[in-house]
Amino acid sequence: MEFFSLAYGIEWLNLLVRWLHLITGIAWIGASFYFVWLDNSIRPPKPGSDLANKGVSGELWAVHGGGFYNPQKYLVAPNELPEELHWFKWEAYSTWLSGFAMLFIVYYFNASVMMIDKSVADLTSWQAIGVGLGTLIVGWTVYDVLCRSWLGKHDGLLGSVMYLFIVTIAFILSHLLGGRAAYIHVGAMMGTMMVGNVLMLIIPGQRKLVEAMKLGQLPDPIHGKKAKQRSVHNNYFTLPVLFIMISNHYAMTYNHIYNWLVLAAMIAAGVLIRHFFNLRHHGKTVWGFPIAGVALLFAVAMAIAPKPVPHTRSLLPTNSNSSAGVSGTDFSKVQVILAQRCVTCHSAQPTQAGFAAPPAGIMLQTPEQIHQNAEKIYRQAVQLKAMPLGNFTHITDEERDVIGHWFESGAN
Repeated sequence: MEFFSLAYGIEWLNLLVRWLHLITGIAWIGASFYFVWLDNSIRPPKPGSDLANKGVSGELWAVHGGGFYNPQKYLVAPNELPEELHWFKWEAYSTWLSGFAMLFIVYYFNASVMMIDKSVADLTSWQAIGVGLGTLIVGWTVYDVLCRSWLGKHDGLLGSVMYLFIVTIAFILSHLLGGRAAYIHVGAMMGTMMVGNVLMLIIPGQRKLVEAMKLGQLPDPIHGKKAKQRSVHNNYFTLPVLFIMISNHYAMTYNHIYNWLVLAAMIAAGVLIRHFFNLRHHGKTVWGFPIAGVALLFAVAMAIAPKPVPHTRSLLPTNSNSSAGVSGTDFSKVQVILAQRCVTCHSAQPTQAGFAAPPAGIMLQTPEQIHQNAEKIYRQAVQLKAMPLGNFTHITDEERDVIGHWFESGAN
């Protein structure tokens, strides 16, 4: 006995894995923010004090949740290894694993719809998936090689080169995949760099420190320095990655003709704003960074702003319980277009593979439903050309013009 359809099961899997990804991501990013803040906020002990004699490089007093806390950081390691030592790693691993599962469920499982835009590149599903997976591998490899090269000794220069590399990848992906898939794979690439730092460098470096102490040896401080560098990199990646995670809700960004340049500006704004907070936690307040970041966001908003939506006479028929006012020639054409190009997904029971329910709950089967969503149809299908996804139903520019003329004439 079949309890429910495959599409409905995938919809629930999507929900649960997305929820898990959000939960683990909050834990990982929260830990990243906290420890960078802690590193920047601790103050060195007084010379000759007990803490200084124990090798403590800095401490901080804080109050939270009704209690006082006194975290301390050692120059290299304490004289004796404590019995219990907490490792921050599963937050990162769980976030990446759940994120990769999301890539598979949302994008790879339905690549023909979610990844491919024939107007961008005529790829097969397997080619699109190969581009996506290749991006993760190439991204981590190039990043790790650059960090281990002489550039790794010059943080500012390394950051600039990495920014240019990420923008280059965004440009390439925007010419191979649909905008939404291009964005999410730039984010997945950066997320892979972040978890790679934890898995390949931060945790192994910490293990070497612990192993040296178990052998009664003085730990080599280089491992701690390298781990700290990669941890700071992860901290700067967070705001851009968070933006990309939510960008799929905003077609005005990923569907713009210069979507890669929009993403480049959003990444730069996120880094500038994050840098302000890192400096502020270190006791330095430089307002130029957040001002530049906000100015960049404003510039993007102005640059990609669509033409104002014209005022329509009425977005609903005079009598919503009848077909009066909705039987004009333009509307009849619009109904036919939507039935052919949109209703496969936007119906009570979608026939398009991979959809168990209409996206965003929008249905376009009846005149009333069409009029209720008239502005959304105009915005997504005419102004942004974001729908249908990847234009997999092959709506033409002439058909978009029909919808546009109908809406601009009053949507009656």
